Amino acid sequence: MKPLSWFFLALFLLAADAQAWSLFSGSEKEERFPGMGGDFTLRSANGPVSLKDFRGKLVLIYFGYTSCPDVCPTSLGALASALKKLSDEEMAQIQPLFISVDPDRDDVNKLRDYARYFHPKMIGVTGDLPYLEDLAKRYGAFFRKVPVEDSSIGYAVDHSSTIYVVDRDGRLVDMIQHGGSPRRILEHIRTALQD
Repeated sequence: MKPLSWFFLALFLLAADAQAWSLFSGSEKEERFPGMGGDFTLRSANGPVSLKDFRGKLVLIYFGYTSCPDVCPTSLGALASALKKLSDEEMAQIQPLFISVDPDRDDVNKLRDYARYFHPKMIGVTGDLPYLEDLAKRYGAFFRKVPVEDSSIGYAVDHSSTIYVVDRDGRLVDMIQHGGSPRRILEHIRTALQD
């Protein structure tokens, strides 16, 4: 074989090897939760809010409702404590969202006040029930109405308790389960900020 042919053969093999490496090395970020998450548009006191409005920021999403007696206040309180430990520079990169799964009782003004109680930057949003059911399913969340006899509230809402972490590109990248301490939540947030 002529030296020039060897050169082109070596060049071809090198290019093929580089292509194979790019295919199998995971040069693109690997999706942690394939098929889960995704964009949405919900109502807030200041108008429609879409997940895509926050591209470039880390979005922390919690599904709950304002009449929740213990789980929501506990989780949102822990999240708020973690957020207070962030620097101003870190906090500028974060958007917390509280999604109410009780649209019959949680109007947008009530949601605004409830969310702000936990953190001034948190936005309270909701939507129509079928839309919320589909959205919760896409994120792996769960909720259902449960009648409460002999009570003025009429019903409670059983729901999962997870903080969903969505990266700057709108991808679900982490789930922080209920019961996480503020320190643990802070670790998850800072890890996501570094990715």
